[in-house]
Amino acid sequence: MSLSTSDKIKVELRGHTALVTVDNPAANTWDTESLPALKALVEKLNGEADIYALVLTGAGEKFFSAGADLKIFADGDPAKADEMARYFGEAFETLADFRGVSIAAINGFAMGGGLEVALACDIRIAEEQAQMALPEAKVGLLPCAGGTQRLSWLVGEGWAKRMILCGERINAATAEKIGLVEEVVGKGEALEKALALAEQVGEQSPSSIGRCKTLIHSARDKAIGDGLAGERELFVELFSTEDQREGVNAFLEKRKAEWKNR
Repeated sequence: MSLSTSDKIKVELRGHTALVTVDNPAANTWDTESLPALKALVEKLNGEADIYALVLTGAGEKFFSAGADLKIFADGDPAKADEMARYFGEAFETLADFRGVSIAAINGFAMGGGLEVALACDIRIAEEQAQMALPEAKVGLLPCAGGTQRLSWLVGEGWAKRMILCGERINAATAEKIGLVEEVVGKGEALEKALALAEQVGEQSPSSIGRCKTLIHSARDKAIGDGLAGERELFVELFSTEDQREGVNAFLEKRKAEWKNR
């Protein structure tokens, strides 16, 4: 039986490492199929005693992941928003709680939910051409999968506000400078480096690793627990506004949004 329930989430076991690839052309977006599939996969990997590390990357050379498929939100349906927020939360929080070490090999654009899934990983390796952003406010939305909480924890409030409130897109060099990624490598080298790092994990006691990770996360998880739930609540609340429908449809129609602030 395959470990993955969806072709959009591919998995290959390499020794003690699970290589997970988001493969949803053309931009490796997240949807109602791939998010539950990621959650189910990580839960299965938690039960595989021989798996110590997980490496996550995107298919192709251009995108790590461009985030949510915005077509889902075009009609402004709060029920769909609630469903997607729940899927995002469950998938990425399950990934964050993976009992081993998770490493994101950022091989291209990591936008919105694409950056949030990298934030849910323990370590991030980015290729020099990678671009990162949380641009949800540009389309009348907000980061609902840990972006406001994990980004602030990693890089501090100032840079989190620049990226979320000002819509600033950053390159890999800036991401390394502010602590968003741990290392920058050449084009096409992120996966190799991430797999090598995963091999280092295999030299450690997996029993020790799990307990160390729990302790490292303990203060952070207490601090952001309420915020993660709040993200999803306020995300759905936005679907009662005109700006949400205007922002998403302006993006899909490739035009500038006309905000009403209501």
